[in-house]
Amino acid sequence: MAEKLLELKNITKKFSGVTALADVSLEIDRGEILTLVGENGAGKSTLIKVITGAHEPTSGEFWFEGKRIEHNTPVLSKQLGIGVIYQELNLMPQLTVTENIFFGKELKKGLILDKQAMQKSCEELIAELGVEIDPRAKVSSLSIAEQQIVEIAKAVSEDIKFLIMDEPTAPLTNNEIDKMFEIIGKLQKKGVAILYISHRLEEVFQLSDRVCILRDGKHIVTLPIEEIDKQGLIRHMVGRELGQDYPKRTEELGEIVFSAKEITNNRVRDCSFDVRAGEILGLAGLVGAGRTELARAIFGADPIKEGKVFLNNQELKISCPQDAIRYGIGLITEDRKNQGLLLNKSIAFNTVYASMRSVCRMGVIEHTKEKKLAREYMDAMNIKAWSQEQTAGTLSGGNQQKVVLAKWLATNSKVLIFDEPTRGIDVGAKAEIYQLMRKLAQEGKAIIMISSEMPELIGMSDRVLVMRSGKIMGELSKEEVTQEGILTLATD
Repeated sequence: MAEKLLELKNITKKFSGVTALADVSLEIDRGEILTLVGENGAGKSTLIKVITGAHEPTSGEFWFEGKRIEHNTPVLSKQLGIGVIYQELNLMPQLTVTENIFFGKELKKGLILDKQAMQKSCEELIAELGVEIDPRAKVSSLSIAEQQIVEIAKAVSEDIKFLIMDEPTAPLTNNEIDKMFEIIGKLQKKGVAILYISHRLEEVFQLSDRVCILRDGKHIVTLPIEEIDKQGLIRHMVGRELGQDYPKRTEELGEIVFSAKEITNNRVRDCSFDVRAGEILGLAGLVGAGRTELARAIFGADPIKEGKVFLNNQELKISCPQDAIRYGIGLITEDRKNQGLLLNKSIAFNTVYASMRSVCRMGVIEHTKEKKLAREYMDAMNIKAWSQEQTAGTLSGGNQQKVVLAKWLATNSKVLIFDEPTRGIDVGAKAEIYQLMRKLAQEGKAIIMISSEMPELIGMSDRVLVMRSGKIMGELSKEEVTQEGILTLATD
């Protein structure tokens, strides 16, 4: 019989009268993988913080290994054997792998650090996970996938019994994801229970023993994975049918709006392409192929050594992002938190940030105009927030992405570059982003979309360019594009 490890009974959590979790119950057995899914704002993060002791529940019971835990804290949670790996990694880049794994629990001989023993233990841990990472390497020199593995080794080193993994594969390639799944399988065989959180529904069906669905802070259903399909999962998550995944183009493409000719710098070489009015041009390639670097060069964030860009047949002189913005080019960055938003500023300020001149008079912001513009885009984008004065950092991932989009729409950009537009957001928010992108295209905008998700590229793009080693290797029409065709051009 399965042995119950963790149980939450009727957990409710309120913040200043706002209910983040309402009467949520779940349980997980030793060696089980329970996937937690729900739209952004469903209560997943709050639930994690209750389990790890970062939040005290307003009411409800928390049981671990058959004992009721009256007042959980982060320290007690660790002592119980609960670990968590967040999407934003919690490592110190200038320390070595060994130093990170043993930070705060260093092995000593008397008063002296036993570096040899720590390195040996680190080597054994990494070997146990079936990977090759130098324990002496600085974390800053590792890939994101290797850093994720260091996080897992760090958790395993603390005699982990229950591991929470929050979007662990978001920044990984397919090969790196396969390796991550192998490691998860090894942990499961050792009896570690795993609460796995992901917006990638294919992972839910690949990994889960059971799936738990939250919506609006409430527990909707928990089911064995074989008792639910993708459409049923989505229906429970969003409370409605979403219809087709990718909206289709209904109008003919217009004239060429934007052209790049032989763009070359330290990261990209001889890249040339055109984008038409109403077109969504997909940009594919493996991680490191140069897709983001090409976007940054076009936008003036990185210098161009050779090449030219044209808007409506007029050559543009772009030496910095401000030039690109002035010409009507917008870049929705992959890293919305560090590059797309000012997290400590309001939704209103973030919305007008790139078009500040439109709400200023004599160099001073006219707050009436700012608020009017922000309200217009909050309504148009269906941004869920209690006020336009709410800070961007307190929003869910999907709503943060909508604020970034609102910022660029407020500039009335003619060319929009979307870099990983739906990374880390839920299926409901994805559907809204897709509808918005298609609507912008129908209004005559020229759109360049960088994506690592094959279904997204194939479903949304009117044409796909494939990059490898900083060069454009080929073009696939809507009729030609397949996953195999993209991978053939993307790999040597």
